[in-house]
Amino acid sequence: MDMSRGINGPLESPVEHEAVEDRPLEIGTDERRMHVRAYNHWVSLLRGRAYPSIEDLDPDNIADFGPHSVLLDFSEGVENPHIRYLGRALREETGVDASITHVGQVPSRSLLSRLTDHYLQIIANRAPIGFEAEFVGTRGHNTLYRGILMPFSSDEDTIDFIYGVINWKELVDAETQAKLNAEIEASRRVAPTPPVTAATWADGPSAGFDSPDVSDSDYLIEAPAASSLGDRLMLARETAAAARASDTRSRSALYRALARAYDFAIAAETDDEAYGSLLTQAGLVAQARAPMTPCVKLIFGADYDKTRLTEFAAVLTHAKRCDVPQGALDAFLETAEGGIKGVVKAERALRRPAAPPVDIYSRAAEELRERPSLGHVDIEADGEFVVLLARKGAEGLDIVASLEGDAALTERAVRKAAA
Repeated sequence: MDMSRGINGPLESPVEHEAVEDRPLEIGTDERRMHVRAYNHWVSLLRGRAYPSIEDLDPDNIADFGPHSVLLDFSEGVENPHIRYLGRALREETGVDASITHVGQVPSRSLLSRLTDHYLQIIANRAPIGFEAEFVGTRGHNTLYRGILMPFSSDEDTIDFIYGVINWKELVDAETQAKLNAEIEASRRVAPTPPVTAATWADGPSAGFDSPDVSDSDYLIEAPAASSLGDRLMLARETAAAARASDTRSRSALYRALARAYDFAIAAETDDEAYGSLLTQAGLVAQARAPMTPCVKLIFGADYDKTRLTEFAAVLTHAKRCDVPQGALDAFLETAEGGIKGVVKAERALRRPAAPPVDIYSRAAEELRERPSLGHVDIEADGEFVVLLARKGAEGLDIVASLEGDAALTERAVRKAAA
């Protein structure tokens, strides 16, 4: 990689751009989301090392997400890293030219500032960081964005480069959106009904603009179909990383991460061999008494807060107990009383062994055995306790009947007497 040219010169000409497109890097086209594919590429460059070598990274030759990427150089310090590469799409959106060479010069309300705001988390966590949020850009439009930052090293030990990829969608103002919706609705009324075709997945910064049925929230929470258990794990890990990022530690982000973890756990039940292999690679073992614990460790990391891991495992266990379908755990948590805490409390209550029933009759009988006698009547009886019916006589009570044969009445009388 050419590291001496600063921010990769001026915008490439069409000829240069076509040359890049002619030799794209293959990084797993089955994944639909840009930052997920970027993470896959980062993993492919590890090759047994703690961090990929910066020499193996060539953003200019990554036609897929290279235009949406930035490379930060920390070799001269972390306070104001050097921008070594800035992709075409990010430069055009930000309006950055060759005079912007360091992070401190980046406009504060640009997409690039959103990406670089997270770089210190990489230094602290020493692992890729995913994030998603929204902000009002320089044009005054609300912008939804999602990104990932990945560490690189020049000596296989020190994190001195960070490579980031960001994808976004800018929303129009309410008046313009209303006009567009009206035009779309008018077109629908006159357009013939098209035949049913396979679903088309959005991919890229314009995702969702040409489909009136795709809401803003769909863009942020869209989950592609995973072709293998490993793909599901990678997707769940990426979403968990987003939830762990400092500015996305929101309820919705965490619910989404748990939903992906639950989907993975359900899928793992049908592929024991693949699941066992993933656990072995991570140094984890299955637990019969707590089957969801290794699952959440696999996704959120075994070094994650132990209390939180226990709570997450309880949430997944309770969801399975309640037959929550795949893809529905986040909605389940939104409607559950008390959210995650409430679900954890409910699951722990169900696990708690039931208290042995209190034998009220035995306790009452024991008490009555210790009481002093009020009198004596010379009547034969088989049971320990007998209900006698008496009427008031001239001198005390006159016994008129023995109800010894009614066991239920006797038991009620004993309990009543001891109360």
